[in-house]
Amino acid sequence: MVTGSASGIGAACVARLGREGYRVIGIDQHDADIVADLGTVAGRAAVVEGVTSVCGGALAGVVTCAGLAGSPSRVGSLLASVNYFGTVDLLVALRPLLVAGGAGGGAVAISSNSTTVQPSIPVALAEACLAHDEERARALADEVGSMAAYPATKLAVAHWVRGHATGPDWAGQGLRLNAVAPGMIDTPMVGSMRADPEVGPMLDMLPIPLGRPGRPEEIAALVAFLLGPDGAFFCGSVVFCDGGSDAVLRTRDWPAAWDMSVRDMVGKFTS
Repeated sequence: MVTGSASGIGAACVARLGREGYRVIGIDQHDADIVADLGTVAGRAAVVEGVTSVCGGALAGVVTCAGLAGSPSRVGSLLASVNYFGTVDLLVALRPLLVAGGAGGGAVAISSNSTTVQPSIPVALAEACLAHDEERARALADEVGSMAAYPATKLAVAHWVRGHATGPDWAGQGLRLNAVAPGMIDTPMVGSMRADPEVGPMLDMLPIPLGRPGRPEEIAALVAFLLGPDGAFFCGSVVFCDGGSDAVLRTRDWPAAWDMSVRDMVGKFTS
């Protein structure tokens, strides 16, 4: 199953996975096998019901590409509901179908390199998402606006993946859960941002050492690798595919040395 299947990275994933022999169930608000709005609880429930019926109760993989970009004219609450809850609620609800599909299945969530290259991310919004408090997350997202809500919701997605991939529900069941953090990709979403007189110049400020935006097909190839047998040892990874933007802006921030102090250890194992 691929969400956001009608365009951009989602459409590229549908095409790539189809060529590799999968029967792909596309989810979007139009031109999809299942048409639904992931920004609502009812829409997410409709997706789960529809996918369960179409796949016969078993899935080989889940890819959550559906997402909205920040825009001065778009309310932040919409991003909180679609980008985070429209991702995590489906991953939780569809996990039993992956278990039924047998060991070796997995899921890939789409995060973003904005989680590291965009400054002043409202961490309180990410924390509200991770606390699964959609009402509070929506309220905070409206306060900060969608331009700041975008990296916060994508940060929350990455942290959710990291926090759950190694647990009994995922790795413990033989399921792989990872995330991909694309940089600037030549999609309709980025095209609409470029057309905005306020946002467009901001995009031009992002350094891309490889000298060009990425192609949706390049992200789809990475997703297919993570879902396939050659990616079988990836677990809880957030893989940056951004032409070098994160590396050039945050060169020594990651990998980060682990402080083995007593306080650090106590906090890690009691939280």
